[in-house]
Amino acid sequence: MTQIATVERIIDNSHVEISVPRKSACGHDCEECAGCGVSGASVHARASNPIGAIPGQKVVVESSTRKMLRIVVLVYLIPVVLFLAGYLIPALLGTSVGVQYTLAGLGFVVGILFAIFYDRRLRERGGLSFTIVKLF
Repeated sequence: MTQIATVERIIDNSHVEISVPRKSACGHDCEECAGCGVSGASVHARASNPIGAIPGQKVVVESSTRKMLRIVVLVYLIPVVLFLAGYLIPALLGTSVGVQYTLAGLGFVVGILFAIFYDRRLRERGGLSFTIVKLF
């Protein structure tokens, strides 16, 4: 996965801090919509700097698409799957609707807590790794 980023500061000889504009499904064409109220916020990350980029330069960064998809699955899909499992499995076993709702809610909460735990662990390990591949 490649993205355009701005070099913010130099961390050490081989790493810099970059800001990557946050992307979403709406494309942030706010002049046309203005419905969500979110401006194009940036995510700050550490990136490997093999080309020697300096602060202020726009660069093309690359990250592992596989790792990004894994993060998306863990953060978005697991809470939904646990919610549905908490609802459907008790329904197949013939339990009451109240129990189904309770277990579905608990499954969703467990999925969200898992996503929070995974996010914190990922940050401790350096987060998603970016590599600067060329100047923009």
